Amino acid sequence: MARKESITIDHILETAFAMTRELGAGSITARHVAEKAGCSTQPIFRVYKNMGELQSAVYAKAAQFFRDYYAAFERVGKVPFTNLGMAYIAFARKEKNLFRLLFVDVIPNRTSMYELLNGEAGNVVAEINMAKETGCADPGGMFMKMWIFIHGAACMTLSGDYDLTDEETMKLLEKAYNSFLA
Repeated sequence: MARKESITIDHILETAFAMTRELGAGSITARHVAEKAGCSTQPIFRVYKNMGELQSAVYAKAAQFFRDYYAAFERVGKVPFTNLGMAYIAFARKEKNLFRLLFVDVIPNRTSMYELLNGEAGNVVAEINMAKETGCADPGGMFMKMWIFIHGAACMTLSGDYDLTDEETMKLLEKAYNSFLA
């Protein structure tokens, strides 16, 4: 009778994802994942060809986690790009290690930052359309200006140099948008 597999691919992926959230992507080694999963390295390499394949699966799970986070984020801003900015900065604050993995680390052949942010729902496109509808003459250019501003603020959270409240952040994003219109 064949032995029942107790360590599943889902368990390995969940373990590696949890480790990434807590400790960062650099913590994902076969030995560390096996230790946390309560197994040897053999089950890991039974379901993944190599660690690169597991890391790709963790990245894909992190990307879906971000998409779900963004979709569920409460939209309160009336000015274009403010909701996008609020969600992105909040994600950086709450999920520092996932933010690094998705938006800071250089990872070859991965989803572009724009594609990840835009998502299947067309998040960026919707914001660009909103800017156009409210009279912005160059909504694509406005996105670029706002994105540089938003990404910079989000990255500042990683080092602890961003300590504005949500209310202050919203006001800052609105002010940036209006300044860029001028």
